[in-house]
This record gives sequence, structure tokens and C-alpha cells, in this order.
Amino acid sequence: MAFEYSLGLYEKAIPVGLGFPKMFDITREGGFDRLEISIDETDWRQERLDWSAEKQRELGVLARACGTPITTMCLSGHRKYPFGAHKAEDREKSMEIMEKAIRFSVNSGVSIIQLAGYDVYYEEGDDDTRKWFAENLKKATDYAARWGIVLAFETMETPFMDTVEKSMKYVDLVKSPWLGVYPDIGNLKNAAVLYGHDVVDDMKTGDGHIFAIHLKETKPGVYRDMNFGHGGHTEYERCIKAGLEMGVRTFTGEFWYQEGQDYRSIIRESSDFLREKIEGEAKKLGL
Repeated sequence: MAFEYSLGLYEKAIPVGLGFPKMFDITREGGFDRLEISIDETDWRQERLDWSAEKQRELGVLARACGTPITTMCLSGHRKYPFGAHKAEDREKSMEIMEKAIRFSVNSGVSIIQLAGYDVYYEEGDDDTRKWFAENLKKATDYAARWGIVLAFETMETPFMDTVEKSMKYVDLVKSPWLGVYPDIGNLKNAAVLYGHDVVDDMKTGDGHIFAIHLKETKPGVYRDMNFGHGGHTEYERCIKAGLEMGVRTFTGEFWYQEGQDYRSIIRESSDFLREKIEGEAKKLGL
């Protein structure tokens, strides 16, 4: 059997306001296999979770018909309403968002929800925020398991969960096959420089629990708005090789539309860059 993998395009690489049919065309024409939907803090993206079940199913049907299924979701909306928030009403809102995101995933065909690895974001963390985070994470995982949806942590830019090793602390705590890690190798490289460890050694602490990988360009202190291969230090070859060896076959190119850039050219160049890296490492491994 030939080597197969999936390369997704992060929704925010496309300018806002084009609509899903156009985004699916751009994704396919840009050389990507699927679109990763973003449910962030903005009201208009959050509103997708309140669509009727029928409208959510229609989105999934349209995505598949266009040849660009939505199989992963980047759920960053928890930054505003995190699992570990000090206010009880904010924690309740975080669980409401989580439940709605899982139901959206069931209806639209998403199989992996990438969770932002924050106990809190806009306030200071403490023992209570970490306790509430763990409690609500367990509840969220149980609910996801009921519907057959995987939850997986993104490794972030803050000390709470900026490494795979830190993510695995909570994976091991919950002990569910429905909770794992969806690391961002750009963020991991910044953490490796910060802490003085090897990025691949950190990745391997998640062996058997890494469901997908975000591919992103970073450099020390810079976590976004960089184009692939332009001055960053992300170790694509080593990280992709490690991911492939651990069985990962789902990758997503995470980058952002930047005002004034020819986004279609950037998307095509990004696809070419990432496929060369993935397929090159697969070939070396004899896959």
C-alpha cells in the first residue's frame, strides 16, 4: 500500500468573509486535502456552534462534495472562557462551548478537536485554576467519548502547556483513549530553545498519544504571522520524521492571511513546501 497522509489548511490562511464554498475551492486549488475549521473567540465564529444540526450536517456534506472535508477543528475560543476560570459562570460557559463543539463535530464530520492548552489566559493561574482545569477536562473527555470525538491538546506559547511533556501530564491524569496531543512544532521549537532541551525528545514523550501535528514557522519570541521557510527555526524534517515514526499521518499547515499578500500564491507555496518535507521524510523511512 502506498504511503498516504492528510495535509490540512488552517482556515485563517484565507481572508475573512469569502464563505465556505469559496474556502473549499481555495483549499483544493492550493494543494491541500482538507480545511481545518477555526472556532475562536470571535462572536461570528462562535455562532457556528449554534447553527441547527441540519445546517451543520449540510456543511459537512458540502465539504466532502468539494473534496476538502473538515475533519479537524481548532477550538481556541476557550481562551476567553477557559476550563480553569476563576468565575464559575465562565467555567460553565467553557463547558457549554465544549459540548456544542462536540455536537458540531458529530454533525459536520470533524473527528479531532484541538484544545488550547490553557488553564486560564486573561488572568493569573493558580492551584485553583489548575484543579478546575483538570476537573472540567475529565468531564469534557467523557462527553467526547460518548460521541466518539477525539480531544487533543495544542502545545501553546505560555508556560502552562508549551511542551508535549506538559500535555502528557493531563493525558496521563485523565487516562482516556479519547484525549491526546495535537502539538504545534513551531511552538515546541520555541519552548526547546527557552528550556534548553531537544524538540524531538519532547515530542517522543507523547509516543502513542499524538493524533495530528500542526506545522508552523516560528522563531524565538515570535509565534505567528510567518511564512514557511522565511527566517524561522522550526525543525520540520526532524519533527515530521518523529511524527511519522510514531504513526502520525494527519498534518495541518498553520499560517495566517496577512494583509497585502497574494494569499493564493502563499497557500500554494506553503502546500509545496510542506508536502516536500513530509514526503521527503516518508521516503527516507521507506514508507
